[in-house]
Amino acid sequence: MIDHVSIGVRDIAAAKRFYDAALQPLGYQCLSQSEGSLGFGRGAVEYWISTVQHPVAPDAQSGLHFCFSAPTRKSVDTFHAAALKAGGRDNGAPGIRADYDANYYAAFVIDPDGYRIEAHCDKQ
Repeated sequence: MIDHVSIGVRDIAAAKRFYDAALQPLGYQCLSQSEGSLGFGRGAVEYWISTVQHPVAPDAQSGLHFCFSAPTRKSVDTFHAAALKAGGRDNGAPGIRADYDANYYAAFVIDPDGYRIEAHCDKQ
């Protein structure tokens, strides 16, 4: 349904460090890079990050977040640890979210610009 998503950040170098670390365990990598933009994905860019003057203000009550597919539960765990080490803030430790589904395994972090991101795997 959605071809790609784009977000704006204040510091592209900090975003690159964070997303390189956080997305690598999920099998995503930076596929495109220029002075003010980054493109992450698996095979094709699906998540664009650009330097902007007015990024969306963080709002924990907005419901806005981005969920990345994870191949395994271990990769969700690694995503969470790597994201925290790279400057993210915890927003939900890895684990089953039974209120979503009996096999919904996810972890939640907040990136350096305040965007809420999730890694999810529904395999056991």
